[in-house]
Order: sequence, then C-alpha cells, then structure tokens
Amino acid sequence: MNTLSPAQLGLLPQITHARNPGMALDLDWVASVQANTSAIERRAATLPGRRSVKKDYQAAWLLKAISLIDLTTLSGDDTEGRVQRLCAKARQPVAPWMLEKLGMPGLTTGAVCVYHEMVETAVRALEGTSIPVAAVSTGFPAGLSPYKLRIAEIGESVRAGAREIDIVISRRHVLTQNWQALYDEMRDMREACGDAHVKAILATGELGTLRNVARASLICMMAGADFIKTSTGKEAVNATLPVSLTMIRAIRDYEARTGFKVGYKPAGGIAKAKDALVYLSLMKDELGHPWLQPDLFRFGASSLLGDIERQLEHHLTGAYSAANRHAMG
Repeated sequence: MNTLSPAQLGLLPQITHARNPGMALDLDWVASVQANTSAIERRAATLPGRRSVKKDYQAAWLLKAISLIDLTTLSGDDTEGRVQRLCAKARQPVAPWMLEKLGMPGLTTGAVCVYHEMVETAVRALEGTSIPVAAVSTGFPAGLSPYKLRIAEIGESVRAGAREIDIVISRRHVLTQNWQALYDEMRDMREACGDAHVKAILATGELGTLRNVARASLICMMAGADFIKTSTGKEAVNATLPVSLTMIRAIRDYEARTGFKVGYKPAGGIAKAKDALVYLSLMKDELGHPWLQPDLFRFGASSLLGDIERQLEHHLTGAYSAANRHAMG
C-alpha cells in the first residue's frame, strides 16, 4: 500500500485567521436576507451525486473527516469511565496498524464534546494532547433555564478547562423575529466565553423556515459567534443539506462583507462515511480549502467515526469488519 501524500490528504499548513469580533447589529442587512427554498432544495438534492472519490483519494478524504470530528457523548447516563474511554478513542481514533499503513500516525479527532459535569474528566484524559474539550452549555438542549444561570454555566465550563463552548440560542427570539434580543443574548454569551471559542447552536429543525435559519445565522455572526452549528442532536430534525447550504452561504456573505471567517458545524444524523464525504465536498465547493480545517469546520458526531474506521479497513484489506469491532468507548 502506498503512503498517502499530504497533498492527497489536504493536510497543508493550517490557515490562521483573525477571530470574528462581531459587529453592530445591522437590521437593514438582516431584513434583506431571503432564502429561495425550492432552489436550495434542488441544489441540495444534487449534492450526493456531484462528487465521487475512490480508493486512495476516498481514504484521504475520510482521514480528513476524522480530524474534523467533535467526538461527542451527551447522554443522561454518561459516567467518568465512558468519557475516559471516549477520550482514548479521540486520541487513537483508528487502529494503529491502519494509521501506519496509511502514513498517518498521530491522527486525532478535532475535539471531544461533553456536558459540563464531565469537562474536568475529559480535560484530564486528554492531557498531553492538543485536543480541545468542548462543553455544551446554556441550558442545553432547550435553552430555557434562567438566563443568569445560562451565562454562569458558560463561566463554570471555561474555568473547568473547556476551550470551546457550544451554546443554544433562544428559538423564540427567531420565531418572533426579535433580532435585537437574539443579538444581545449572543453578545453576552460570547463575552462570557472569554478566550474560549463559542459555537452558536441554532436548532434549525425548530426554526420553521430556511429564511429564519439564514437570518439567525447572520445575527449570531454579527454578535461574534466563532462557529454556527445546526443542531443539538436532540431535535426531531437535525443537520440537513438544505439547512447546511443556507448556513454556509450566510457564512460566505458575512466574510465578503466583513472580512472575517466563521466556522460551521453540522450535528445530528451524520452517521455514515458517505455522508461525511458529501459535506466535505459541499464545504470545498462553497467556501474553499480554508473550511476543510478544524478551526473552521467540525462534525458533531458519535457513530460517524466507527463507520469511517470500517471503510478504511475495507480500503486496506478488501473486507468489511463488524461494527462492534469499532466501539466508541
């Protein structure tokens, strides 16, 4: 087996960019934002068939996808042992023999994402690595706890060692078109995060329309979000291609207007390697190479990694292994 080259992997030096500082709320810009739902859905329907990568190139894209995963456990029965095992998987996401054959020893996931209660456990388990811990916060997943407690929760997670905070917005502000309230909320949460980067979860499945998704995306970026994220993973509808297309075009418009790059995180329902390939091709087509790096793109996932590992083993051996050989923890 030939070692995959850095060019095949897309592992060029990571592109650095200034953190999005936000801007004053521009309601005229917000009001001008529209979403042609039928056109977006038609474009999204073509995406799975537009790009086909095989053999070494497919393996390269899948290795890239691993480096972009926020490996996640957000269950009511999480224990320290489960989180420690998840962190071990983040440190060694693919069997060592496979990474050696693929020329990628040392590959890790992009981050580990947990509830606040498990932040310290995850930080200890990841000592000696550069893998950040992301904490879901602000009354996740509904975002309906008292406002002061939601802000305080961010601070607690940052003090516990979380370097990224995934916050949930108040959906009612979007549904009632109260853009000032959404902007103020997002600014407060960004301020509470300090140096920790903030991912704004829109819960797009509960926002009603793609126009609402587009406008909420823009408001969160205006208020200083480092990432915009589709879902908590707990809604009936999570990440979809039409929603993703809507959000990443909002990101593109925001960069064109302000010069600042904002990251994107689809979460919920992305469980197959072939799905990851579609999202990667979408990002490259719409936003370009910078958004194929972990500082600007993440998958929120748990089972995705197992399927990618199975596909890589098939690539190397010609046989599929049982899914239970690739447990997350």
